[in-house]
Parts: sequence; C-alpha cells; structure tokens
Amino acid sequence: MSSPDGFLPFISAQLHYLLNHHRDSIKVEQAWSGSRYNPGSFDRFTLLIPYCLDYIKWDIIYNAEFPLAPPDVIFGPEDEDFHPFHMVDGELGDSRLVKSCLSDWNNKDPSRLFALIQELRDKYMSYQKKRVGEVDDDRLKFEISTILSREGIEMHMSSGLEKPEEVKFAVPLTDMNINKMVDARSWRHEQKIYLQVVYPVGRKYVSAPSAPRLKLISTLELKSLFSIDDVKLPPWLDGMCLAEYLPHLEQLLQRQVILVLFS
Repeated sequence: MSSPDGFLPFISAQLHYLLNHHRDSIKVEQAWSGSRYNPGSFDRFTLLIPYCLDYIKWDIIYNAEFPLAPPDVIFGPEDEDFHPFHMVDGELGDSRLVKSCLSDWNNKDPSRLFALIQELRDKYMSYQKKRVGEVDDDRLKFEISTILSREGIEMHMSSGLEKPEEVKFAVPLTDMNINKMVDARSWRHEQKIYLQVVYPVGRKYVSAPSAPRLKLISTLELKSLFSIDDVKLPPWLDGMCLAEYLPHLEQLLQRQVILVLFS
C-alpha cells in the first residue's frame, strides 16, 4: 500500500524527515518504481543535493520487495572513483568496508535516510578536497594553503572530455551575521552570502596568472531583502590571492547590507 505521495510508507516517512530536517534545501527530481509486483508504489528516486553552490544528483534505490534492506546509492558519472564506505590499505592496496550508518540500518526509523545522506555528503566533501589537493597546479596549491583556515569552504574538481578542468570554491563570507542584523525575520535557515571562485587548472607556470571567475551568491530568502546581483565586486589586482581579496570584499558587503537594512 502506498502513501498519498506514491511512496511506500516507510520510504515516505524517511524521505519527509530528510526534506524537513536537513540544513540544505534538498529536492526530489524524479521518482519511479522498480517493483514487478507493486509497480504503482515508488521505491526509488533522484535527490538534488546542494553542494558547492550547485547540485549533485544521487539516485536512491530502495527495494520494495526487501523492505528491511538499506537503499543503494548511485553517484554521478563524474564520481566513479567515489567509494565512501571502502578504505584502501596503504601498504597492501587492499580494500575493506568501513563502519557506517548502513551497519545498523532500521527501516522503521524515519531518520535513517537523513543520517545516510549527511554521512555521504561529509565523505563527498573530503573526497573532493582530496581531489583538488592532488591537482598539479602551483597556483591552486598556494590558494588552498592560504584559505584552509576559513570555516565552511567547499570545493569541487570538475573534468571531462568535453570541458576543461577547473576547480570551484564556495566561500561563505563569515564576517557578517545577517540573522542577527534582522531579528524580526523568521528564517528557517541561517542566511549567508557566498563567493563562488572558479580557477582553470593550468599545467604550466604563468608569471602573471589571470583573475579567477568570481560571482556572489546569497541564500534564497535573503534575495527578497538584498539584491546580490547589484553588488559590484572589487577588482582583482595583479598578483593578488584569494586570502587578500576576501577581507576587501567582506568590508564592502558589510557596508552595503547595513545601508539596505537601515535606510
């Protein structure tokens, strides 16, 4: 028997818990059934999970005919080397399973999918950080070394046959607590402004590398109060690094946000 949303009841309970409790605005892109005996009930779906100011797509595959089993997760084609629950022994090269929230799966616990997605997203962050750290680009290595102390930075390495390699950073601008500035507004999530920074991966030394691509992005609710698209970014000077650029940007934004809020 299906729930009103078309999912089997235990899947529906886990999915609703995830969508209502996760700090990010996760979305369901599509849902379908893989059951021969109950084709009218959904037991698999695609999640759009915010990451690095974009979305990653993961297919969550339950099995309606084996409801006690945990779901399988299929990652995107770019992440075929992402094996979150396998650890490779450095000396022997052997792969072994590591303990995870799948080890004590309980399909009657509505929070289990939430715990799984959170654990996988944390491991995905570490996986992408490792990939970016292995890039053979001196400029990128230097940039990473100067900003790692900042909290909340996410990074993503993209590559493919039809597009150039590039590394993207999502940098929360931490010197601003917008929620404290606007006590009267009841926002579900903490409001933030991020700087998206995109570096092309260069294999050769360049004495004067070009500026990265820069874009400001704010959380959705903040857009109703403050138009981030109207902010003119300060210039990126020759020889500048991200650690030098960020304080200037945060001071500029601080002044503009205060001007909007109290004008």
